[in-house]
Amino acid sequence: MAENDKSPYGWSEGDGVSLYNKIKEDLKTAMKTKDSAARDTFRLIMGEYPKLTVAITLESGKKTTRVKNPDEITDEDLQNIIRSLVKSEKVVLEVQGEATSAYLELLQSYLPGMAGEAEIKAWIEANVDFSSVKSPMQAMGQVMKHFGKLADGNQVKEILKEMG
Repeated sequence: MAENDKSPYGWSEGDGVSLYNKIKEDLKTAMKTKDSAARDTFRLIMGEYPKLTVAITLESGKKTTRVKNPDEITDEDLQNIIRSLVKSEKVVLEVQGEATSAYLELLQSYLPGMAGEAEIKAWIEANVDFSSVKSPMQAMGQVMKHFGKLADGNQVKEILKEMG
């Protein structure tokens, strides 16, 4: 992966292919090119698939769950899996005192781009009335509701502290 700046891996919602299928294709590519780090990352993501379940009710009335079929797995399901892997990798890197890793960057290439500081500030300036809140932190809910998982809560908190 270090030979060229543009990695053959990654996904964006405009690609026209589901995240599930893109991960399968990229696993095949990694296996053909003998890229063991990428191959292992894709296998790790696929190993999380059994956690994706659907609630069902049996004939006896008992409620249980079953693993989702491949056609039932949504991009959002997979993004949540990848986000949890990213979160755990960030904890590991923090303990090791490192900023990033190839594994983390590969995982993040399959997530939608996070909102940047400028984008968050611009939205806050346009949509948040600080005169109606006692403290800037009370606007946190509004901002996070708008950006959802595309904004880092800690980053939003710092921006609100600066603006308040």
